[in-house]
Amino acid sequence: MDDRIRLTVANGIADVQLNRPDKLNALDPAMFVAISEAGARLRDDRSIRVVILSGEGDAFCAGLDMERLVATTEGQSILPFADLGRRTHGIANWAQHLVWLWRELPVPVIAAVHGIAFGGGFQLMLGADLRYLAPGTRCAIIEAKWGLVPDMAGTQLMRHLAREDIVRELTYTARIFPAEEALAYGFATRIVDNPHDAARQTARAIADRSPDAIRAAKRLLNLAAECDAATGLAAETDAQKALLGTPNHIEAVRANLERRAPQWSFA
Repeated sequence: MDDRIRLTVANGIADVQLNRPDKLNALDPAMFVAISEAGARLRDDRSIRVVILSGEGDAFCAGLDMERLVATTEGQSILPFADLGRRTHGIANWAQHLVWLWRELPVPVIAAVHGIAFGGGFQLMLGADLRYLAPGTRCAIIEAKWGLVPDMAGTQLMRHLAREDIVRELTYTARIFPAEEALAYGFATRIVDNPHDAARQTARAIADRSPDAIRAAKRLLNLAAECDAATGLAAETDAQKALLGTPNHIEAVRANLERRAPQWSFA
């Protein structure tokens, strides 16, 4: 993992950086494996309260590695070690898992994006809960340019963020669009001069909240995107009942009344 991902953790905030700057953090087989390993490590760590996802160097992620793209024209798979037809990770295949894992991670994920986010890189940022883009960032659903379709969960994520006609236009044309358009369409949360600094500020605010409440909120918000109202309302009730009277709920109330920083438990 260390060859492609730089992962650090401090005060409950995990900082995940794609670390292949000489190739604009393009997705090669080693990067796919490294992202999967990082996601598994974070998923199993109860002390993690929020994750920041970013790219080292001049770009967030340029998408599929060019050598891998050429290999697909010679009959090779996008992932030489995986059959894309198999559901290897729940509802996802191996490639989709690289994006979907951030959505399924039990804590919020903030993507700090700069430079370019093309193809698989664009889909990767969509897997985050929040997306902060630097001015001048360029995005593209680039797959049609190469005779392909977005296949890393992008079609399922885009439909909840932007109007259907916008998604169709960008997918059909593979047009490169700026951060300002990404914000207007709903793909970006904010445009900020320094996305990583802004992500850290938000991450600290999230880490100050009850970890139980934040995890429950992410479960509910994920469910809300795919369930009917009755199911969602029942899930709200179940989540609230599970939180009431717990040590972290009691600590949240006491800390606010006593005007002090809370001391969370991570059982």
